[in-house]
Amino acid sequence: MIGASNFFELAVAVAIALFGANSPVALATIVGVLVEVPVMLILVNIANRTKKWFPESQAVKA
Repeated sequence: MIGASNFFELAVAVAIALFGANSPVALATIVGVLVEVPVMLILVNIANRTKKWFPESQAVKA
């Protein structure tokens, strides 16, 4: 699914062709891709807002 998200239209067409337009698989293919990007953006936003909670690591000198 993640690999197919780069080819959203192809993934939807294949899911509909294989399982039919009313199948849960076709719905999951569409919804999964549409939810993936906003969730990743929210996680990046949280990581950026909380990075001051963690000290920067010091480079280890050999």
